[in-house]
Amino acid sequence: MNIVVAPDSFKGSLSAREVGNAIERGIKRAIPDSVVTIIPMADGGEGTMDCLIDATQGRFVNVSVQDPLGRTIDSGFGILGDGTTCVIEMAMCSGLYLIEAHERKPMRTTTYGVGQLIIAALELGCRRFIMAVGGSATNDGGAGMLQALGAELLDEEGRQIGHGGGSLNKLVEIRTEGLDSRIAESQFIVACDVDNPFIGPKGASAVFGPQKGASPDMVEQLDRNLKHFANVIERVQGVAIHNLPGTGAAGGLSGSILAFLDGKLESGVSIVTRAAKLEDAVRHADLVITGEGQVDFQTVHGKTPYGVARVALAHSVPVIVLAGSVGNGVDNLYEHGVTAVVSIVNRPMTLEEAMEQTAPLLEEAAEQIMRIVTQPIMRH
Repeated sequence: MNIVVAPDSFKGSLSAREVGNAIERGIKRAIPDSVVTIIPMADGGEGTMDCLIDATQGRFVNVSVQDPLGRTIDSGFGILGDGTTCVIEMAMCSGLYLIEAHERKPMRTTTYGVGQLIIAALELGCRRFIMAVGGSATNDGGAGMLQALGAELLDEEGRQIGHGGGSLNKLVEIRTEGLDSRIAESQFIVACDVDNPFIGPKGASAVFGPQKGASPDMVEQLDRNLKHFANVIERVQGVAIHNLPGTGAAGGLSGSILAFLDGKLESGVSIVTRAAKLEDAVRHADLVITGEGQVDFQTVHGKTPYGVARVALAHSVPVIVLAGSVGNGVDNLYEHGVTAVVSIVNRPMTLEEAMEQTAPLLEEAAEQIMRIVTQPIMRH
């Protein structure tokens, strides 16, 4: 039996590669002579850079930048096998995981470090950028990134506004003359796993602000500030990003990439599936197993299991999704190529226990699935 294992990471527990290895061990316990191909996946969030480096035999470059609160940290980016494509995982400089719970202050957190990484990559000759924007701690609309790239975001007294979404209401003028000239020679692709707009009830502040530490009052203020920012952007750049799908990703960072860097928004999982040549492997498979820590109604909006299933559906190959947690709305996946969604949790346990035991739980679930498959799998 030929089985393709193409999972995302289980955040906080295992990388995508480690998840794949655990699933393979379970498969081999049940069917020792099976042929297993592991293809680590991601959807624009955590792990996207590693997946793309792995798929193209690229390399990682270390750089010191500012974290979301302006402190100097060790970070970096990937350069893919072609030598000119840079992958920036914004969470590595402006991510939620970089700060403690009590430091979640979206009125202050900044994307300045993202701009610093772009500058460092430009210095090394990169002119094509894949921006993986999941996992941010920020809600500044990309203002910090623009400042790091040389733009001036000025208040009524002609001074640079401060960092964070809480300062955007002071913005009066944006001057782009100082933007690094090499940006005009570059291509920017936003690897996005959400379709939320810049502002509004489904926008960056309303949907993602609370997990970044925003109170209900802060959410309202941040949304007003982003609306003001979008109004100024429209006046300066002639682009109305207010309601464009995907511009709300990473606290609105995607909106600024689109408006000022001529960026294009693309499904993160589509970028990874192409780079990893997933379709070539799936075409000859009898079964595909994918997985992610949480699978629910949001999964169908561009998450890894959805993207993998769409590729498999085109070749009539069945897909089983392994999940740490199965939420509401997974039925939608069955219309897009998923055959079954299976929780790996096999007994009552706390979240902490499940995260500690992810590898053996994945092995056990994979083994049991394969033992059910006692007859040759018939293609759909």
